Amino acid sequence: MSDLDDTDRRILELLATDARRPYSDIADDVDLSPPAVSDRVAKLREAGVLRRFTVDLDRARLRDGTQVLVEFAVRPGREAEVQAAVEGEDAVEHVFVTAAGDVVCSARLPVADVSAWVADAVALDAVDDYDVTAVASSSWQPTVGGVDLALACDECGNTVTSEGETATIDGDRHHFCCGSCRSQFVDRYERLDADA
Repeated sequence: MSDLDDTDRRILELLATDARRPYSDIADDVDLSPPAVSDRVAKLREAGVLRRFTVDLDRARLRDGTQVLVEFAVRPGREAEVQAAVEGEDAVEHVFVTAAGDVVCSARLPVADVSAWVADAVALDAVDDYDVTAVASSSWQPTVGGVDLALACDECGNTVTSEGETATIDGDRHHFCCGSCRSQFVDRYERLDADA
């Protein structure tokens, strides 16, 4: 799937609103048959545009702590380490890495144990400082609107058009704008795999 059209965008919008929406409801909205919608969803998943279907929990109703934002001032070069550590924590709902290299997460934590949680979650030598802010309210609205849907070439980053190519390598599907990019990517992968 190299071209994503308005129908794909609408399917994504409907699924973002309710991932359990029946394909028959989506089909009525986009004027397709349910099997055609199923095929499009399968192609969106195969292309990596749609990665997974999730559950949106209202953790406030589960009474498992106070929602906080924790912002880590990360030492240079340690961003990926801190991000991975925070992502592995059950209490964490969202993780962001800023352009400045700070890691920010939204989590539900027992108020009295925030410092202990930070010390357990992250290697303190990887951060210069951290700041915790209590969250009064929040909302999450995943949306597709207003963005151009286009796949990027896994080799050069250019837009993949209908003339693009795909390759499945070790179970992962990769998209390329041209045969040259596909060949370069596959050759490099094979060299690195042989050296490993």
